[in-house]
Amino acid sequence: MIRLTRLDGEEFILNAELIRYIESRPDTFVTLTSGERMIVREPMDEVMLRAVRYQQTKFLLPSPPAVRAAAKQATLEKQESA
Repeated sequence: MIRLTRLDGEEFILNAELIRYIESRPDTFVTLTSGERMIVREPMDEVMLRAVRYQQTKFLLPSPPAVRAAAKQATLEKQESA
């Protein structure tokens, strides 16, 4: 499960297993396996990182250095924009 934010600022939890694909146009569109689409505030790369982290946690896999570095960068960018 990953936490995301709708365009109106409402946070929600999404089952990352249901993500079919993510697009940036320029808003971030998340398409689910059911065909439902939603627009979220988070950038495409951030949604992807959260989904990957969820899978790593689920399978108790260690994070590769590149994923950790990207996650750290995304966190820093988020803090700077706040």
